[in-house]
Amino acid sequence: MSISKVDQQFMTDVLTEKLEKLEEYIGGLGSLAVGFSGGVDSSFLLAVAHNVLGDDVIAVTGADASVPEREVREAERFCQERGIRQVICRLDPLKEEEYRRNGPDRCYYCKHGIFTNIQEIARENGIAYMAEGSNMDDIGDYRPGLRAAAELSVTCPLREAGLYKQEIRQISRAMGLPTWSKPAYACLASRFVYGEEITEEKLRMIDRAEQFLIENGFYEERVRMHGNIARIEVPPQDIPRLTSDEIRTAVYEEFKKIGFMFVTVDLRGYKMGSMNATL
Repeated sequence: MSISKVDQQFMTDVLTEKLEKLEEYIGGLGSLAVGFSGGVDSSFLLAVAHNVLGDDVIAVTGADASVPEREVREAERFCQERGIRQVICRLDPLKEEEYRRNGPDRCYYCKHGIFTNIQEIARENGIAYMAEGSNMDDIGDYRPGLRAAAELSVTCPLREAGLYKQEIRQISRAMGLPTWSKPAYACLASRFVYGEEITEEKLRMIDRAEQFLIENGFYEERVRMHGNIARIEVPPQDIPRLTSDEIRTAVYEEFKKIGFMFVTVDLRGYKMGSMNATL
């Protein structure tokens, strides 16, 4: 019997079975510190963990120059509305040379730092286990951060339950979570071509550029940085509006103010993890 309250019109027998498996796995942990970004996966994991464990779950949110403040604020609001304990860690991965150098394993160094902080917070709060929100779809992608999770014994409850991204969205909708339809998001460091040095100034440029697109109605977008070139990715159906005279001119002028010399549109459209194509 599922502990989480769900709207059955959005559930199937398979989804119910996976949700119950997830709840059973989390219940067996006893207490849990969840790495919480506010995205679709970690929000779902945190909500279920809170339903199962109550005050024996704590959310740990990392905040640094690669995370827009809007994402941190959304994560705070999610926890406040549900009465979930949250700790916000102010981190500085730019202190790590391998992170700044931005090689293919950059994510490993970043995640290792985040999980190390979660480990310390869990210990201070008497929490037995740590968890992160990767799902079954992440297994086939290039995810060096998962190596850091494995090294520090971070559990992966969503994968233990065999949950895929679309299933997580469906159950999140059934639970009434506001994140069920939230576009996928990754930290701003993922916008750089591998080998280009990451700096706080460049991260701010990308943040400002993406915020401008969001304010103009492009909610699923990426601004990839190639030196002084901004390569914009939006879903194919949004490309005509992006390239219409009014929007195109406004985007170009704003991006020039931000500091980009050239502004381009990727004609393939938005693709998650597109920078991995160079590996």
